[in-house]
Amino acid sequence: MKHFLFVCSQNRLRSPTAEHIFANHPGIEVSSAGTNNDAENPLTAELVEWADTIFVMERAHRNKLQKRFRSSIGARRIVCLNIPDDYEFMDPVLISLLKARMTRHLPMSVTEDD
Repeated sequence: MKHFLFVCSQNRLRSPTAEHIFANHPGIEVSSAGTNNDAENPLTAELVEWADTIFVMERAHRNKLQKRFRSSIGARRIVCLNIPDDYEFMDPVLISLLKARMTRHLPMSVTEDD
């Protein structure tokens, strides 16, 4: 079972949407967090260490992650999805973007039912 962590700034819109839509995908466990201290679920060293792969929404998130959790990252892969903060939680356009950008990283392809 692979552990995927989705990261945005506040953990209110993009990363919780990703966590929600991939929660039941076979072969992975998912979680989400925010880089800001006042995020709904702030990013911690424990979450970074839990993850096999960390998916950040923007380069700024990768930069914060690498600065604040350098010792916890180790050999974990960090993937930038390049999704701007332009969407509401569960926005259909955001869901389409996430599915399109995650397809190659998932153990099996995302189906229409996911």
